[in-house]
Formats: sequence, C-alpha cells, structure tokens
Amino acid sequence: MAEASQTQTMATSSSGLTFKLHPLVIVNISDHHTRVKSQSQPPPHTCHQQDNSSSSSSSTNTVAANGSNRVFGCVIGVQRGRTVEIFNSFELLYDPVTNSLDRGFLEKKQELYKKVFPNFYVLGWYSTGADAEESDMQIHKALMDINESPVYVLLNPLINHSQKDLPVTIYESEMHVIDGIPQLIFVRSSYTIETVEAERISVDHVAHLKPSDGGSAATQLAAHLTGIHSAIKMLNSRIRVLHHYLNAMQNGEIPVENSLLRQVSSLLRRLPAIESQKFQDDFLMEYNDTLLISYLAMFTDCSSTMNDLVDKINVAYERVSRRGGRTAFI
Repeated sequence: MAEASQTQTMATSSSGLTFKLHPLVIVNISDHHTRVKSQSQPPPHTCHQQDNSSSSSSSTNTVAANGSNRVFGCVIGVQRGRTVEIFNSFELLYDPVTNSLDRGFLEKKQELYKKVFPNFYVLGWYSTGADAEESDMQIHKALMDINESPVYVLLNPLINHSQKDLPVTIYESEMHVIDGIPQLIFVRSSYTIETVEAERISVDHVAHLKPSDGGSAATQLAAHLTGIHSAIKMLNSRIRVLHHYLNAMQNGEIPVENSLLRQVSSLLRRLPAIESQKFQDDFLMEYNDTLLISYLAMFTDCSSTMNDLVDKINVAYERVSRRGGRTAFI
C-alpha cells in the first residue's frame, strides 16, 4: 500500500495551473520546523545522568519524538485565473491522536489574517517530510470546505548536498480511477520562485550574514563570488543547450516546433527594451539619487569628524587657558 501511494504521488498534475511560490513561505516553514525540532530535543546533560536502562528508554522516546516532529500550517495567497501565487503562511495546531488540525484555531488565524491581508485567501496547507504520506490525504480532505482544490506544500528538512533544486514540492489532488475505484491522490505540480523587492532585500541580507563560526570577510566574499560564478555557469550551460537545439532544428536534424521558436523570439525581443530612452532616463535618475545620498553621507561623516576635532581642541585650549590665561580656540 505504501509503494502504491508513493507511485501515485509521482504522477504529474494535469490541471494547467501555474504556481508561484514566494521565499517567505519557505523561510516560515523552515523556521517552524527548526523551532519544533529544537524544543523536542532533551538537554544534553540529562543523557549522562541516566543508566543503561533509562538510556534505552530515552532513545525510544527520542525516536518517537523525531517521528512526530512534522509541522503543519496553512498557505495563503491569491489566485488570478490559472495563476496561483503563494505569498505567506501561518502555523496550525495538530492533534496526532485524531490526525486532524485544530479547526477553531484555524478559523481564528484566518480571521486575523483577513483583517491585515483582505485579498489573501487560504490556498492550502504545508507540512514537512521526505514524501507525502497516506495520512496526509485526511488533512487535505478536511480543508476542502475552505478551498475546494487546496494545494499541499511539502518541505523536506533532510540535508542533501548533492541536490541542486529546492527541497520543496507542491502537490495537487486529482481524482484517478485505480483498480476500478475512483480515488483522490496527490500529484506533483511545477512551480517557480517569485519575489518582490522587500523579499529580495531580506533574502540578500540573510545570505550576507556573518557565519556563526566566526568566518572572515574574505570567506564571505569567496562564498558570494562562488555563488555568482555558479549562477553564470548554469546560465551559460542553458544558453548552450538552447543554441545547440536551434542549430539542430535549423539543420533539419529535429522537427521544427513553432511554439518553442515563438518563446525564443519573445525572449530575444525583451533584450533591446533596456536600451530605450525611458530606461536611460530612469537609470540616470536612480544613479544620481544614489550618488547624492552617498555625498550627503560623506558630508555628514566629515562634519561629525570635524565636530569631534573641534571639541578636542576646545578641551585642550581650555586646559591651557587655566594655566596661561588664553581663550578657547572656538
């Protein structure tokens, strides 16, 4: 049964919806999981005070606690036509006995968020784990009275250094006929990361935080340049693939796909747009404003330094005036 469920969740969605996921949602889920995991772990010193029997019972409890370290919450956002944009999320209370969410707490949180974000609606829910479980469908069905087609955002907290993609999967639910019986199963959906200006600033600030191990500025700069190099290398490889594909299409090695050619043409048309007069005017205005702010900051720094120097000179002349009768410099 578990193997069948795993096979079913590998199916791809056919709804045609476009999902846009904001980084704030990923940060919220990761922070939720980190807090719950740290709070469930016992203090280290308690383990050394137990004998062998208590140590075995403690390890059993730890395994049980780790098994229940999954976190749950709701994702909110907007849906415009066939585009679903997930902006934010909030935590929910989970009852492991009944395998259900606290509905009263959910409605209260939904009402509070509705006052602050009146245009946001509950789009679905989130959890953590390596893959969708069979018990998740019960929670999924319980939310269908709020959203008739909720989405399920799953974050894998396990660290995999060889994985290049984000450990986030978005599931939809579809009715499939399996062995002659209609069943509601999870299907994977593709998504893109969408950011706004405030999120880009926040993510950039988090990325440039000083490491906890006391890494130097040179180490941070090397890591930053390595990330930029990897991004440029990936972009170059994708452009090469596209170039080889178009050459093969031009030479008749592969059939011509007009839809792909239209997408490439649309992409190329965007490049000259940055050379327009409006772009130049806006760019020069932003550049001049940035230079003006830099000059003002420099003048303020110079004025502050000059004031400190004048204060020191006044203190020195004041001491001399007490001895020789001289007046203050300023």
